Amino acid sequence: VATPPRVPSTLEVAYIPPPAGGGGGAFPGLYLFTSPSRMIRPVKQVPGGAVEHISSLEQVFMSIRCPDGGPGGSDTLAFTHAETGPGAMLSAIASCTPWSDYNQSPRNMYQCQMGKQTMGMPMHSFCYRPDTKLYRLHTPQRPIALTAAYDQLHVDEYPLGTNAVVAVLAYTGYDMEDAMIVNKGSMERGLMHATLYKTEVVSVPVGSEEVFGRRNTDHRTGNRKAAAAAAAAEKLAPDAAIDADGAPRPGSIIEPGSAVASVVHRATGRARLQKVKGADRAVVDRVSLMQAPGQRGKKETKMAVTLRYDRNPIIGDKFSSRHGQKGVLSFLWPEEDLPYVERTGVRPDILINPHAFPSRMTIGMLVESMASKAGALDGNFIDASPFQAARDGPDFVPPVEEHGAVLRRHGYNYCGSETMVSGFTGEAFEVDIYVGLVYYQRLRHMVSDKFQVRSLGPNNPLTQQPIKGRKAGGGIRFGEMERDSLLAHGAAYLLHDRLHACSDRHVASICSHCGSLLAPAATLRVAGV
Repeated sequence: VATPPRVPSTLEVAYIPPPAGGGGGAFPGLYLFTSPSRMIRPVKQVPGGAVEHISSLEQVFMSIRCPDGGPGGSDTLAFTHAETGPGAMLSAIASCTPWSDYNQSPRNMYQCQMGKQTMGMPMHSFCYRPDTKLYRLHTPQRPIALTAAYDQLHVDEYPLGTNAVVAVLAYTGYDMEDAMIVNKGSMERGLMHATLYKTEVVSVPVGSEEVFGRRNTDHRTGNRKAAAAAAAAEKLAPDAAIDADGAPRPGSIIEPGSAVASVVHRATGRARLQKVKGADRAVVDRVSLMQAPGQRGKKETKMAVTLRYDRNPIIGDKFSSRHGQKGVLSFLWPEEDLPYVERTGVRPDILINPHAFPSRMTIGMLVESMASKAGALDGNFIDASPFQAARDGPDFVPPVEEHGAVLRRHGYNYCGSETMVSGFTGEAFEVDIYVGLVYYQRLRHMVSDKFQVRSLGPNNPLTQQPIKGRKAGGGIRFGEMERDSLLAHGAAYLLHDRLHACSDRHVASICSHCGSLLAPAATLRVAGV
């Protein structure tokens, strides 16, 4: 049996110099760490090139050079270590951004946040897992322009978005600011269609008289003959999708306010219904019955009902490219009214405003557009890893020159521009339009989960004002600034309606003698008194 080494290979030696003149920390010393589960990362030693693993404590007091092809940003500081590669400083999500070195740095950070909010393929076992909430894109694709991290991290097994034909064009006023026009025909063919899965869990206490089952309608009202007629007249069918075992039938439609599970008390026969929340129609995807630990062979104590919600793109949904260029769907434009490319007849899937680029400086998105177009023409995937100039050295060819030559070879414009024809007039535009392929992500922020509207609803019993909160059916606060706006416009009747008729209004009884408000008094009745 081989004896383990006295010094483990993962030993971490962290030297913190004294603070006086040495630039050290408050606790100088020589620290040795061998404990497991430490966060370490590899760097290269400059003299010998050996790989050394360091941690966050040691990294602060080290001089690490970034291999960008130059002296590392300093001519006087003596570097002791170097990064293993140009992209070593990037996180897993940041390393998936194509040509991130061409973008303004805040845009890359925005993408790191939005990349975690995408609807893609979250897992391959979603058919068997009762997660509380899950998003899944129906048509995920592999991007044409992708970085080396895609293969290293196996991102293609969990795609994040879809390749879309994007035209940079100010077409009507529906694409101002961050609004984007989406081809209605593309959406109807499945572009960015997604599904939301929600799981409702119903529990039965261990040892109680409750079991999963459907209520007996013959004994519901006490009148056995008129029970069915009474239920039909009162439209009391919230458990229409519930079977005799108390679980809903997979594939059945659950209307808002309907039950997804039923629990019956053995002694009384009363039923307790678990109703679905929200105002969206759902479909029962699957039902799972579970037992409590140590209760094997006894009754089931938990039921997990997974509901499926179709979430096709609608106005107000949020999308984003991989360069922090987020956009909100403003109009599903009819396909016949969209501009088309004169040469090929292609109609774009997405129209974005040209003003999205000058101030944000996401040049990587422009490069991705023409590179993906060249890759689609050649049938190749494009390496879009950042810092290629440092990696390739003197053999580096700028991506615009490389992919522009491919476009020219196929008879297209060198820069990716196209002559387009208006969908309204049938006339060609006077200027060429930049058209290409961009990998777009659909984000989980959907208007179906955020809209709030109220006509009638519950009020606060103390103030007689509408309650707050979207889930409770509350209203949107009409605050001081909204009040001042109506005052400035002189809308007296509207102001009276908002602040009096629709809020705070209360009818009360007044004493005719003293003029005070009369409050209802509870009468205490005690037997024998």
